[in-house]
Amino acid sequence: MKISFLLICLLVLTVTRDCTSERCDDWGEDTRKLTQAYDGEPVRLRCPLFEDYLKHNYSTAHSAGLTLMWYWTGKGKDLEEPINIRLPDNRISKDKDILWFRPALLNDTGNYTCMLRNTTFCLKIAFPFEVLKKDADSCVSINKAAEVVIFPLQDTALLTCPDTTGYYPTDVTPTVNWYMNCILVDGFVDRDPKGLSLQFINVLQKYEGNYTCIVSYDENGRPYNLTRTIYVKTIASHLQARPPVMITPNDKQTFEFIAGGELHIPCEVYFSYVNNSYTDIGWRINGKSEGDFTDQRVLVNESVTLDMGNPGAKTIKKELRIKNITPDELKHNYTCTAKNTLGVVSRQALVKEKVGTPRYITELACGLGATLFLVVCFVIVYHVYWLEMVLFYRAHFGTDETIGDGKEYDVYVSYARNAEEEEFVLVTLRGVLENEFGYKLCIFDRDSLPGGKGAFTPRSPVEGIWMSRSEMTVACQK
Repeated sequence: MKISFLLICLLVLTVTRDCTSERCDDWGEDTRKLTQAYDGEPVRLRCPLFEDYLKHNYSTAHSAGLTLMWYWTGKGKDLEEPINIRLPDNRISKDKDILWFRPALLNDTGNYTCMLRNTTFCLKIAFPFEVLKKDADSCVSINKAAEVVIFPLQDTALLTCPDTTGYYPTDVTPTVNWYMNCILVDGFVDRDPKGLSLQFINVLQKYEGNYTCIVSYDENGRPYNLTRTIYVKTIASHLQARPPVMITPNDKQTFEFIAGGELHIPCEVYFSYVNNSYTDIGWRINGKSEGDFTDQRVLVNESVTLDMGNPGAKTIKKELRIKNITPDELKHNYTCTAKNTLGVVSRQALVKEKVGTPRYITELACGLGATLFLVVCFVIVYHVYWLEMVLFYRAHFGTDETIGDGKEYDVYVSYARNAEEEEFVLVTLRGVLENEFGYKLCIFDRDSLPGGKGAFTPRSPVEGIWMSRSEMTVACQK
């Protein structure tokens, strides 16, 4: 009987617990609350229910009879287990809505669930927790996300080591070392370390990078370190903040297009950095904005170029394209508008139809060009082959000038009295000109009679020109 009674009681308790679990409102996993920590360092995990999901704090919930319980699911596991806070070394403990790890270890990685409940109410939420090991020869891990802060150039700024409150008593002064890109610097130029703060006296672009603060303190005779990394990003000085500056279109620029072709007009605008400002640029056609364009021929392409010398500043180029543009569309109003929080600039592009070159002008230019080309070619040919041309003309179109002129010879040949010249005249030159071309040569040694007058007027094919031996040789060879 006693055993049966105990079984019934156990069954009732099990059913009651299952019913209560079924009534628990599970808000799932809040991945935005990812917490990352380094192996061997203390960590505080705060239940998200009292930060974003409930209007009341832990004290109010506790006064209402609600109990906060913690569970976790280890990495690579599916079973949710209650967290054991009664370890001998007191490494894991609870303090109101905070779960303490002194310190966290690599195998603590997993999903953690905090559940607030009583006999009639249950609410729970889960969030991820990841414990990382620092990279070799580095003060941080590249897998740990760094908080980003933005400092204007040529300004003063204060960088504070984040998330250190509550880790050590207020009467304890920790030791703080500051690093830039994991290099310990004893004396920063224009930067002055002051405990948990780093004072930037003059922010320069070269000071952009990762800043790591390592906070060291003792608790209950045991040393602890807190490692925090912040990425400092520099932006342009607020003194350089300006309304948008439109580069193109401008009043000195006219866009000409042929009807039936493609219209393309760029709108290029320079935006200086303005804190907490938007940048907007767009085209309007006859008052109609880009969102109202329904014609598939109309396209808008956008590109962004960063100003490397002025962090945060940029140039945005938006090009309007219309295929197969019609004459009527060339008369439309094309306006580009750009704006930020400091002002608005708007400008119309001057567009007109491009007039083509008249057809008769093109034909005339082609004719003159061809004629000039032929004249130049003829001059070059005549300069090189003038003798051949003269001989060719006289041979085919000239008249026989020897008839009725009263002259017996065509050419008088004068040569030096040596064996070489005499052989050339009597053998080669005479044979070619007399036998092949039919000219009559007057050779002194052959044709002059003793007692002659020695006067002779030649009938030369090229009258008035005395040919040298080389020229005669060319003539003979031709």
